[in-house]
Amino acid sequence: MSNISGSSSSSTNVHERGRVVGVPKRCWSGEAIVAKNSKSDHNPNRRYFRCVYAAGNKLMNDNHVFKWIDEALLDEVETMKEFISETMKVEKKMQMELEKKMEMELEKVIFERIEDVKAEFKSRMNKMIIVSVLGCMIIFGLVKLI
Repeated sequence: MSNISGSSSSSTNVHERGRVVGVPKRCWSGEAIVAKNSKSDHNPNRRYFRCVYAAGNKLMNDNHVFKWIDEALLDEVETMKEFISETMKVEKKMQMELEKKMEMELEKVIFERIEDVKAEFKSRMNKMIIVSVLGCMIIFGLVKLI
């Protein structure tokens, strides 16, 4: 089987029916995938995935799925790295949105507290003005009596 005995680039035949990324689940033909060991001199005991139909019929140079297991696992690792990277980007965006929302809520609470303090200060000032006016009137009244 030339696909098995060749280098890793010999799996390019799969490109004719679409490149298999990661661990293949099924062949394009609908057949299951089986793991086998290479018996070639060039890749002795190197593990590969192969379409059951193609492996059973010992087909060579066909379009059925063939992929080295180590390459499939590297594809899976790369896919997971991309997934983790995208997940981290989404998480960072969500964290930034949450921080912005929390900041807005904090600003709202601070503004409400400032408004409460202003209202209390205004109330105290009004009381002080009333007491001052009453005090002045009492003093003025006392001065007139004397």
